Amino acid sequence: VQLQASGGGLVQPGGSLRLSCAASGHTFSSGPVGWFRQAPGKEREFVSRIDTWTGNTDYADSVRGRFTISRDKAKNTVNLEMNRLIPEDTAVYYCAARNGRIITSYMHRAEVYDLWGQGTLVTVSS
Repeated sequence: VQLQASGGGLVQPGGSLRLSCAASGHTFSSGPVGWFRQAPGKEREFVSRIDTWTGNTDYADSVRGRFTISRDKAKNTVNLEMNRLIPEDTAVYYCAARNGRIITSYMHRAEVYDLWGQGTLVTVSS
């Protein structure tokens, strides 16, 4: 079972990127899928998540209104559309999935996720 995060790159402030999390050997069907990020010298932080059972989504305050998480059932991917990027969004972005349901209020916690992708680097710079 593997998660593969892709779509990172270098983008200018104000630009957009679309990250994708693909699963092999695992179907996003009942538990949450989350995106986390870690900037140099900083702790890993929650970015967004989607409950694949209900479709419910949530975002960190720092990205709400700029980022959109979605699920593509046909491709078995979870995507993160990132708009109006700012330099503070620079980080390695990781996708994570939980194999099974958990209460909504825990879905922002990294420790509830069983599977992690390898990370994709997003650099926002002029």
